Amino acid sequence: MCEHCNRREFLEASGLGGLMLAVGNWTAASFANSTPPPPPGKPKIAVIFAGPPGPSDRGWNVDPSQKEAIQNRLRQAEQDLANVELILGEARNAEETRQVLQQVGEAAPVLVINMHIGALLRMVEPIRKNGHPLAVFSLPASGHDWMYPFRWQWAGDRATLLASSDLNELERAVRLLRVPPLMKRTRIVLFLPARGTPPACSPEKVKECLGADVVVVEQARFDEMLQAADEAAVREEAKWWTENAKEIVEPNEEDILKAARVSIALQQLMDQEQAQGLAVGTCMGWLPRGFPCLGFARLRDKGIPAACEGDMDSLLTMLLFQYAFDIPGFQGNATFDTSKNALWTAHCTAPLKMDGPEGPVAPFLLRGHSEVQGSGCVPEVQYRIGQVVTRAKLINLDTMLLSTGKIIEVPARSVRACRTQIVTEVRDAVKMAYNWSSAVPGEDMMTLLHRVVFYGDHTQSVYHLCHLMGLKVIEEG
Repeated sequence: MCEHCNRREFLEASGLGGLMLAVGNWTAASFANSTPPPPPGKPKIAVIFAGPPGPSDRGWNVDPSQKEAIQNRLRQAEQDLANVELILGEARNAEETRQVLQQVGEAAPVLVINMHIGALLRMVEPIRKNGHPLAVFSLPASGHDWMYPFRWQWAGDRATLLASSDLNELERAVRLLRVPPLMKRTRIVLFLPARGTPPACSPEKVKECLGADVVVVEQARFDEMLQAADEAAVREEAKWWTENAKEIVEPNEEDILKAARVSIALQQLMDQEQAQGLAVGTCMGWLPRGFPCLGFARLRDKGIPAACEGDMDSLLTMLLFQYAFDIPGFQGNATFDTSKNALWTAHCTAPLKMDGPEGPVAPFLLRGHSEVQGSGCVPEVQYRIGQVVTRAKLINLDTMLLSTGKIIEVPARSVRACRTQIVTEVRDAVKMAYNWSSAVPGEDMMTLLHRVVFYGDHTQSVYHLCHLMGLKVIEEG
């Protein structure tokens, strides 16, 4: 074992220090500068101005200069997001709405801009009748139609309202509206067994409710990919981790090389399958091959959610947040410290770039897995103290569990439980512990335990997203 050696000492002892950095697509440099994979298709979103603008000096309406500003902000959002196509139109009645909808296709998302009193009510019927996810943007004093979208949502429509003078809310709307069609273009690779709530473990139900395809991969196929992995690429991957780690505690050269081999093979598997998500139900049995935790971190940093222990609920949660906010999630186990009004989250798989692919790499140590006598190689990532986070989990394909908190403690080096740990101050830890997983069916420990943590407070956006997708929300904290 390498007991507390620094990076230079480990590299010199292992012989990794002399490796040249040039092995084609699978280079450490490409990982370090990774960006999300090309989006799975480019969904169309209808943007319909409900009627024409009105005068700028009287009435309850949007004036021409405001409409122009809205159009400019929408063009900017389309360019910045890069994976949507906005189809702009104007509708004063139901027939004109139908003409715009024909350009985007069945069940495509719709953003309606409220232009003046009654305009939304006169044109919305085809959107509601055909079940299009609907977001309504309403400037102050643009009319009284803002009162209706949530009434429609209460009645069962997939509708939400953004009532604001902030034109950046238009980008929020587009971000969230793109999620349902992106889910329908999603391909998930699964190593059985799947775990989680029963609907999430059913490929047929996932397809029916979210549109994603779940493809089972046999372990034997992946074992062959491990054997065929490019040796230079494996050693370069190992070198990246050893060079960039703050400290190497338990792992030796063989542990790191095994984990690096799995990382390279997982990248290649996802490329071959053209998949956007991964769940591995056999990861705790992978130690002879090499633990997948380094590879999971790489995938998440590149915008490909990866769930350990076959947790389909957590994977689907990560996919929703990835498409909505372009950020990875930290899937982890929960434990409470009510004396500090705190909730811990801990796991041995953790992304390095919690701010997104363009964000900084968090400091990390290389550790042995704590539940297998310190063997193998996993990252212990040190997340930002003071960072506000959202904790979430989609269960039963119909309900989002949601809470927020602030990171108040991160260990310098963990001594028990899983390696990456955060302690978050929450609203009411006693109440949260009492109600924990009360909405989760069954008794499976991992299903009850896991939540996914994301940087930032996304509460408002999660509610909007769930309105658009017909999901219930339960606030846990």
